[in-house]
Amino acid sequence: MNPRLLLVTGSLILSVLLGVVVSRRGATSSDTAGPAKPGGKIRIGLSLDTLKEERWQRDRDRFTAKATELGAEVFASSANSDDARQMQDCEALLTRGIDVLVIVPHNGKAMAKAVAAAKQAGVPVISYDRLIRDSDVDLYLSFDNVRVGEEQARYLVNQLRGKKAKIVRIYGSKTDNNAALFKLGQDNVLNPLIASGQIEVLFEDWCVDWKPENAKKIMNAAITAKGRELDGVLASNDGTAGGAIQALTEEGLAGKVLVTGQDAELAACQRILRGTQTMTIYKPLSKLADRAAEAAVALGKRQVLIANGVVENGFKKVPSILEDVVSVDKANIQATVVKDGFHKAEDLR
Repeated sequence: MNPRLLLVTGSLILSVLLGVVVSRRGATSSDTAGPAKPGGKIRIGLSLDTLKEERWQRDRDRFTAKATELGAEVFASSANSDDARQMQDCEALLTRGIDVLVIVPHNGKAMAKAVAAAKQAGVPVISYDRLIRDSDVDLYLSFDNVRVGEEQARYLVNQLRGKKAKIVRIYGSKTDNNAALFKLGQDNVLNPLIASGQIEVLFEDWCVDWKPENAKKIMNAAITAKGRELDGVLASNDGTAGGAIQALTEEGLAGKVLVTGQDAELAACQRILRGTQTMTIYKPLSKLADRAAEAAVALGKRQVLIANGVVENGFKKVPSILEDVVSVDKANIQATVVKDGFHKAEDLR
């Protein structure tokens, strides 16, 4: 029998190891592919949605460095938030004879076609940070995205405790499955308070492609429709927070309204110290990128992997590795992002 890769999912609650076989089987073939090439470099295809945001540049660079350290070769591409282009990128990577395909999808549903194409070619697929829906993806690596939303909302609620608060909610891109998970986490915290009248949502909308300029438009529309009396902006990431803060600045409200964020981008951390942004969610990207590189190399070599959970993607329960997150504000920014070397203290001034 040809060797296969064993992917093991570990239940943190029951401490039971569940074995899941991942074969290099094509979608229409009944025969598994041969063993991983002995002694040769593992070739990894990395298809990114975009490199316009600071965090994705960090992910690419750290992933590539770790994979290279492990003796692999990485071929990276960026689709600039274009579904058709990302599909073309994935097809191009597959034609290069890659052993593993790692995808950060722009559209979690559209990239199911890329997973199918990879399966046809006998190439395993890792869904990185954003879940690829309705597909036979082999492994999902991300952060606990529901908890991200819960931490954002909980921080806002704690800061506004003791008063009836009016807030604006700026969600992420509808094409990003994570945006829905962030909203779900926020809803878990906010819905009881909204029902009791403690929190009033003045305005809410989804931000196309997570672009700051679109977040600014949402914030402008909220102020135009509901006025200047608001207490907080629940922005789902630092880019949307930055766009909202631009609109608040124009109205003389920057620093007077609480604004959440996510990703601990340098500009966001600088805004936190200046007082225009209140908090962000710090996600140790280096840890996630390292784990993804290690997993990609292991998949290429058909070694055993240990996952700490599963996530339902509409097609299957996907073995998943989920990292934890940390809320960051002015009080703990030095003890988190600076201490970890994510940003240098001098760069935050």
